[in-house]
Amino acid sequence: MRLVSFSLDGGSARPGLVVGDEVIDLGDPVTGLPSTMRELLALGPVALEQARAAPAGRATRHALAEVRRHAPVPDPPAILAIGMNYRAHVAEMGREPPEWQYWFNKQRTSIAGPGDDIVLPAVSDMVDYEGELAMVIGRRCQHVPADRAHEVVAGYTIVNDVSARDWQWRTPTFTVGKSFDTHGPIGPWLTTADEVPDPHALTMRLTVNGELRQNTLTGGMIHNIFQQIEHLTTVMTLEPGDILATGTCSGVGIALQPPRFLKPGDVVRVEIDGLGHIENRIVADPWPSAQGESARTKAHATT
Repeated sequence: MRLVSFSLDGGSARPGLVVGDEVIDLGDPVTGLPSTMRELLALGPVALEQARAAPAGRATRHALAEVRRHAPVPDPPAILAIGMNYRAHVAEMGREPPEWQYWFNKQRTSIAGPGDDIVLPAVSDMVDYEGELAMVIGRRCQHVPADRAHEVVAGYTIVNDVSARDWQWRTPTFTVGKSFDTHGPIGPWLTTADEVPDPHALTMRLTVNGELRQNTLTGGMIHNIFQQIEHLTTVMTLEPGDILATGTCSGVGIALQPPRFLKPGDVVRVEIDGLGHIENRIVADPWPSAQGESARTKAHATT
């Protein structure tokens, strides 16, 4: 299934099921399902089976082209991302593969929809792209062994882990440089795990204004998806709706010679075979700098 969060005429986001060029409103009371994606995922497999049966019912339908699509889970409990997780990316940065998994968080306020604008902040001139496969957790879970980790994945989606490199390298945790508003476009929908037989055999591409910058197979990860879940759940409880970004590949702007950062008017497209694509335009910051600076800190590495 392709599950989407959508809205009409400025209303709140509600869950839907994409069928062809239509979206079935799963928040319609006739379905008996909740009105948010996060609540839907929390109800587990029974609710997903109800959603799967929705095309046979009387729920309201809308043309997909006429709705606004939001991030599949607009309000996740957490957004976590792993750094330096593709061998080719580690190599392009001149670094050694990390001994341990390297995780950081993006704030929920960074989330944007699959077609929303990405704001280039006035305080940074080193904004970069990072196309990534993301997984969405479907069950509250802790201490999950890798060989059972597939049981807790609701599905997969696409994220652009937009990064203000100068701000990223001001602190060792990366969070601030990864969390500017709109710097987390996600979508276009959540493809349920049953439709992704092998998440490590997907082709991922990123283009800027049609120019191919990133192109990889997801099998290039150092720590695979299920190892990631095992690692995280050793430490913390994961919740339904949590979004885990699984790392970017080689070709990021900071690694090019010379580096090439995003500028207003650029269009960034990330696509993964079988999962669709997101496409976001870069726009100038409508707000003046709150600090009166033009952050130009030199960055020497990336995630």
